[in-house]
Amino acid sequence: MANSVFDVCVVGAGLSGLLAARELKNRGLRVLVLDKGRGVGGRLSRRRTDGGAFDHGAQYFTARSEVFRRLVKGWLEAGLIREWATGFSLPDGTLKDDGEPRYRGVTGMTSVPKFLAQGLDVQVNSRVVKIEAHSSGWQLSLEGGGDFHGRSVILTAPAPQSLQLMAAGGTVLPDHVMSDLNRIVYDPCLALMVRLEHASLIPEPGGVWLPGEPVSWIADNSQKGVCQGAGSAITIHAGPQYSREHWDSAEAEVTTTLVAESSTWLGAKPIETQLHRWLYSHPSVLYPDRCYCQNGETPLALAGDGFGGARVEGAALSGLAVADAIGDRLC
Repeated sequence: MANSVFDVCVVGAGLSGLLAARELKNRGLRVLVLDKGRGVGGRLSRRRTDGGAFDHGAQYFTARSEVFRRLVKGWLEAGLIREWATGFSLPDGTLKDDGEPRYRGVTGMTSVPKFLAQGLDVQVNSRVVKIEAHSSGWQLSLEGGGDFHGRSVILTAPAPQSLQLMAAGGTVLPDHVMSDLNRIVYDPCLALMVRLEHASLIPEPGGVWLPGEPVSWIADNSQKGVCQGAGSAITIHAGPQYSREHWDSAEAEVTTTLVAESSTWLGAKPIETQLHRWLYSHPSVLYPDRCYCQNGETPLALAGDGFGGARVEGAALSGLAVADAIGDRLC
């Protein structure tokens, strides 16, 4: 529906964007969510291959704030998530159990975002290339043509991508805000998916915390319950330093290194591999607040896990915060 007008246009169908969109729709606003990807979820991502299924982005989440615990309780009651573990193995094979529940999606980490997207106007495969201010609000231009118009806009993509959309449309915020936005830094992550013919040697419950370089994490998606059937579907996350230094390296080179470094836990020769490059995997320098929102009747807002708190919980709290900020201005 090109040239349609909405109360709120949300760029990004990750957890922040979807939570914000649901909250604002519940307030009676007309909301559109646009995402460049093939599906919803952002880094709450699951990939299927001919022989396996992998959570290859965020692996689990914790709940430490009362607000997020209430959300998690609802997701548990709805059968969307379940507790995976209260700890994982260390490099020496011992289990580090700190008693803190780690949750995972019942059918993979996309379980929650797929649920949140239900009933929303979400358009995937829709890459926004520019946002531009107009007297009545904002125009969002799509790659390949087509525009949408909103009284307000919420950008929930990683901050560098959101700043690119703003720059393309000549949008400039106050100097102190731009300075804080430009300080947000993300670590990259090279994520290798490995299918084994036989069961892996990863101890129960299916995860290993490693020192960080070149490998920081190994998970068995079969033990986790994401992948069914024979063999094992393994996710290997490279550390941020290795990922940064080898970002442009050939897939074969990265695969050889990560498989060799993980061989103790694999126990079998890979029969299939795929590499995914997460450029904005984890924010290491954050914006000081949960979100940024302009004053006025046609506000621009930014949110996501780079705002006030990283990881899945931070993304959720940022989405709720920006919904409150936008709702207070429009409703």
